[in-house]
Amino acid sequence: MRKNFLLTLSLAVGLLIALPTIAQEVNKLSEKEKSAGWVLLFNGNNFDGWRKCNGTAMPANWKIDQNSMNVFTGEGKKPGQGSDGDILYSTKKFKNFVLSVDWNAGKMGNSGIFFNVREVPGKPIYYAAPEIQVLDNVDATDNKIPSHLAGSLYDMIAADPATVKPAGSWNTIVIKVKDGKVTHTQNGVKVLSYTLWTPEWDAMVAKSKFKTFPGFTEGIAKEGYIGLQDHGYPIWFRNVKIREL
Repeated sequence: MRKNFLLTLSLAVGLLIALPTIAQEVNKLSEKEKSAGWVLLFNGNNFDGWRKCNGTAMPANWKIDQNSMNVFTGEGKKPGQGSDGDILYSTKKFKNFVLSVDWNAGKMGNSGIFFNVREVPGKPIYYAAPEIQVLDNVDATDNKIPSHLAGSLYDMIAADPATVKPAGSWNTIVIKVKDGKVTHTQNGVKVLSYTLWTPEWDAMVAKSKFKTFPGFTEGIAKEGYIGLQDHGYPIWFRNVKIREL
């Protein structure tokens, strides 16, 4: 009798532990999220809504892999050499929002997540948009500068590297933008904040690699597209969702 009771208890505990995993479906919104206004930007099955930056179709070095958007090293390219494969969710532009993205970097992986993207003909995605760094902090070649590590506002404000999981693991970054005030929350930890279109912002730009980029010196757009970078390394993205504020 006691043996049967312990077996039943063990099964019940196991079920309770498993329930959260069962409930958290990839690329799906819960009823609570839907009620709160969240919208998926990636459905897990195709690239509906996405296209190349300054283009009309999806680049050849993107595929759907295990319900994720996967950018990989393009044909004839070496790791670190992009294939002009930066992409945008171009269905609409966003101004005030909360954006949540799960990302997984392969070994030495390097990429970026962009917001308020303004397309400039002949220029890359980072020419006129803030970048949230995606990186294998341990083995990537671009890991020597603190503001180049994962979760950072690239080349401007460093995020705490202790909040990043290693290559091959899923990380979640949440970017909140409200009237120019921006926060980055990485794996549940708020890692930095800043405000666009202020003297403080201009001072940061002046000390960064973007100081000669007209896309920055003329001012970041007040609204724009969401974008993902092709940096020539394998990166996976999933659970890409947004809630407008």
